Amino acid sequence: MKCVRLSWRDVRTTKVESNTLAEEQIIFHNKFDKLLTTLSVLSSRKKSTVTRLTRSSKIFKTIIKAIQDKKGEQLVSLDLRKIPEAVADFFIICQATSNTQVRAISDFIEEQVRLKCEEAPYKHEGKQGLHWVLIDYVNIVVHVMQPDTRKFYRLEEMWHDAPLTGHDE
Repeated sequence: MKCVRLSWRDVRTTKVESNTLAEEQIIFHNKFDKLLTTLSVLSSRKKSTVTRLTRSSKIFKTIIKAIQDKKGEQLVSLDLRKIPEAVADFFIICQATSNTQVRAISDFIEEQVRLKCEEAPYKHEGKQGLHWVLIDYVNIVVHVMQPDTRKFYRLEEMWHDAPLTGHDE
């Protein structure tokens, strides 16, 4: 099915000088019908059900397990759901002792989430410098940091209002 995009401006301003009022009304109705057809396709689309993310969510558990499997250290999660200014429901923060380990952890998180949860990150940053890699899954933001970087930015202190849970094995 071909999707036709029309704006209300297109419908209102379509006018041919030689047309009569009746012809203009027919043109208007034809374009309006195309617009309604496009909208009806959208209404028949399967609606997504939004569920509240928790610590027992599959994606949360998958990320924690991936970090533990690659020996991420000082693994904590911050529950940001009750903080109005928060950009996500959870931050998951861990540290790695080398660039190689930062890359291994961040790549393994993305791989495991893609395999088990069929989700790709919305965005990731820091894979060039490997001092701090951020992986954004919208509701969960993962921070894989080297010790000096973590000590400098002190995310846990910045978000001290959020309940903190340790996940070290």
